[in-house]
Amino acid sequence: MSKITKTIPMALMLSLGMCAAAQQVSSGINPADMDTAVRPGDDFYEYAGGGWMKANPLKPEYSSYGVFNVLADKNQERLRDMFVELGKTEHKAGTVDQKVADLYKLAMDSVRLNREKGTPLKADQQFINSFKKANLTEFIAKSHLELGNPFFGIGVDGDLKNSDMNVLYMSAGTGSLPDRDYYLSPKYAKIQEAYRTYLAKILTMAGYDRSSARRAAATIYKIEYAFAKAQMSRAEARDYSKQYNIRTVAQLQKDYPAINWAKYFELMGIKDVKQVILTEPKVMAVANDFMTRLSEQEIKDYCMGLLVNSATSYLSDAFGDTSFQFYGKLLSGQQQRKPRWKRALGFPNSLLGEAVGEIYVNKYFSGDSKTRMLKLIGNLRSSLAEHIAGLKWMGDSTKINALVKLNSITVKVGYPDKWRDYSGLKIDPSKSLYDNIKSATIYETKRNLNKLGKPVDRSEWGMTPQTINAYYNPMNNEICFPAGILQAPFFDPKADDAVNYGAIGVVIGHEMTHGFDDQGRNFDSHGNMTDWWTAKDAEAFNASAKKLGAQFDAIEVVKGLKAMAA
Repeated sequence: MSKITKTIPMALMLSLGMCAAAQQVSSGINPADMDTAVRPGDDFYEYAGGGWMKANPLKPEYSSYGVFNVLADKNQERLRDMFVELGKTEHKAGTVDQKVADLYKLAMDSVRLNREKGTPLKADQQFINSFKKANLTEFIAKSHLELGNPFFGIGVDGDLKNSDMNVLYMSAGTGSLPDRDYYLSPKYAKIQEAYRTYLAKILTMAGYDRSSARRAAATIYKIEYAFAKAQMSRAEARDYSKQYNIRTVAQLQKDYPAINWAKYFELMGIKDVKQVILTEPKVMAVANDFMTRLSEQEIKDYCMGLLVNSATSYLSDAFGDTSFQFYGKLLSGQQQRKPRWKRALGFPNSLLGEAVGEIYVNKYFSGDSKTRMLKLIGNLRSSLAEHIAGLKWMGDSTKINALVKLNSITVKVGYPDKWRDYSGLKIDPSKSLYDNIKSATIYETKRNLNKLGKPVDRSEWGMTPQTINAYYNPMNNEICFPAGILQAPFFDPKADDAVNYGAIGVVIGHEMTHGFDDQGRNFDSHGNMTDWWTAKDAEAFNASAKKLGAQFDAIEVVKGLKAMAA
């Protein structure tokens, strides 16, 4: 189960950016960003940010652009400088500096990547082509450890109802399109056809003949369509209680017999599994049905499609460009790929995220920022407490619980108190980029599974320090503001309080109030999913939320297209 966090929507980032500019850190306000020719009562968005938008046209590598992206570009330049500097020195094998520098160099080596083409996949393709249904359990376990998650996947995270302990979650039926509606809605018919064409093309590049590639693409789409049909909608999935379905190993064996579950867990390296939390039983039933009745060739085709599609960024430009034409251009509206150096940053930045973060913090983050942020957060917490206490529709017992929760929120600012240890991760420059990514994936998978049955480490971060974002985690009842976002225009320790409250203050309030929205309100002060509301107060909350949703649904974004809250 993926980490349950709340990040800042792009629209909010954009609106924040319209009010400030990095060039004037002394005040944080740049009047040139406004368009005062527009009356604020007619179009406040244009009034507040029209000048900035005129001065910053959409760049072809982006599908949308705001000050958030300006800051991201600045951060990427900082990371590039860090990685290039590291690459100028020979580092002892096994050190963090060696791993970061070599991974970046591997991703930057276009000559080698284009020479290798799709050859780094050969060993894994041979593994998939050797599949026999008699060995389904062994095949799925090895795939889950090394390649991806065909049919279903497992992961360890905090127990929604006992947030101090790590438990095993199981989900099924992922697809490669953005949402289930892309499979089910007729309005996406052109995208559905383009997706099948794309799958056939990358499979042809990976060695399939054209006829076999079209057959495989049809099989992959058939499977993913069935998964989408069984999945909950986004609105349904926001109710975590519907994703909390405890199953013992005996129940798994009875309901989903395609897999030998005791053997599977043993091969995955986890012992004494008593139960799992199944997120979507209906989708798991579809997965079990497919694993049972699909032919060997259909399962090979499905797994081959997952392998090649997931690896396009680690192979030659031909693979990457083909993927971009579908995912970047058609789905996202980007007109050109990001330059190689920006793409290359992503590998060390994600796979060695906290190691990169430690370097970043030492170079770019001021201790004064942390002190100032803690003061701002404390003041806004007090303000929210006053607001809760003054609510007329909420009863006293619910208010008390709400205030206890608010005052219990853990605050994380800048960077972790304890840095992650990457000594077990090996980056070998003699091997391909793909092989190193695979090794890192195996390392991370085993690291996650090793948490099973152990207490939750509440000191861990859900974002790296260099990330330009923030989050609220209901299971830890915590808010987190990485160093990356704590710079102008979002935050400036030298700027006037009014500017910081109007920029990073909105972000702080945004994350803090996630503890009381339609999802966060279902978790108590310790992060356990429990009902701490009176029935009357819950009814009042839902009634108000329904009115707000109706108001949002009525907004016409462009002529003929409404916003729609769900």
